[in-house]
Amino acid sequence: MTVKRPLRVAMIGHGFMGAAHSQGWRVAPRFFDLDLAPEMAVVVGRRAEAAAESAEQWGWQESSDDWRAVVARDDIDLIDIVTPGDSHAEIAIAALEAGKHVLCEKPLANSATQAEEMVAAAERAAEGGVVAMVGFTYRRVPAVTFAKQLIADGKIGDIRQVRAVYQQDWLYDAQSPLTWRLQKDLAGSGALGDIGAHIIDMTQFVTGLLLESVSGTMQTIVDERPKLGSSVGLSGTASDDRGPVTVDDVALFTGRFAGGVLGSFEATRFATGRKNALRFEISGSLGAIAFDLESLNELQFYDATAAAELQGFTRILVTDPSHPYVGSWWPAGHLIGYEHGFSHQVKDLLEAIAEGSQPEPSFASGLQVQRVLGAVETSAGDGSAWTPVS
Repeated sequence: MTVKRPLRVAMIGHGFMGAAHSQGWRVAPRFFDLDLAPEMAVVVGRRAEAAAESAEQWGWQESSDDWRAVVARDDIDLIDIVTPGDSHAEIAIAALEAGKHVLCEKPLANSATQAEEMVAAAERAAEGGVVAMVGFTYRRVPAVTFAKQLIADGKIGDIRQVRAVYQQDWLYDAQSPLTWRLQKDLAGSGALGDIGAHIIDMTQFVTGLLLESVSGTMQTIVDERPKLGSSVGLSGTASDDRGPVTVDDVALFTGRFAGGVLGSFEATRFATGRKNALRFEISGSLGAIAFDLESLNELQFYDATAAAELQGFTRILVTDPSHPYVGSWWPAGHLIGYEHGFSHQVKDLLEAIAEGSQPEPSFASGLQVQRVLGAVETSAGDGSAWTPVS
């Protein structure tokens, strides 16, 4: 049996994304034939007790409450960052300067300026063979990767229009607490950066076109909420211990891609009844492709060249071994889930490290998305009809 070179991983942060990333690190080497063997070495949190609980629950060897000390360790090869956005730049730059590979959750940073500093650090580190990748995991849903392949193969002809939405409803209750995701100094932005970043990256990835200008508007629907830990009375009304919401609840914008293709985008956490509805539809001269994350094993394909009596959107069940990533999982027709994208992310990242190539999406790709987010905010703030993505 071939002895594989170990790659020791430290994850900074835990919570929801920590659970998802842990699943990826734990499962990927058991289903994909990788040249590197990831070891879940240490998980880091602000509170030592919480970090220790996460380590035990998710299978990390040890825990720490000092990320700087972990980054400086000689026995750590890769830093996985799943913290709030306000700390991404500091941790990533320190890790890259210490010669560690970096995986950083999206959005890359809280501003384009921070993202530019991260890209510069990644470019310096690349000279020594160190790689950096941003975690736009939905690229690695097999149906999404397959959609990209179909478009690249010319199956829908010339792209003419793009439509994308990401709708959630977890904030529709005005008494939901004031978490870090609702504070601009921690999160950078609200629905726009949290979920809007996904549809920006996904549509650019699938079409192969970059957004060049945008025109948008944003709104905060509930402008203050109960602080975490505050009490709620029997009537359902919260106590007076409330704080301001400083991010957007809804972001709507249009965008022009390279070549003049027009796109429409909606990111909202107030779509009552929608739990995780990320949808896109790409219309072309020869057909169309549509995807809905709530049916993530399916792709809708329309062939406009078929005989009129045969035309209509066709449901493709993306579970065949020939589909992207799927051959390492279950027999055709046996579905995979949300968590599998994180295993695919680990697979692609470790293969790139073993090959000495730059994984995608790179920090430069993350910066481009950050610039789109910034342009939408600028447009919404000053009412510009169109703001260039610079």
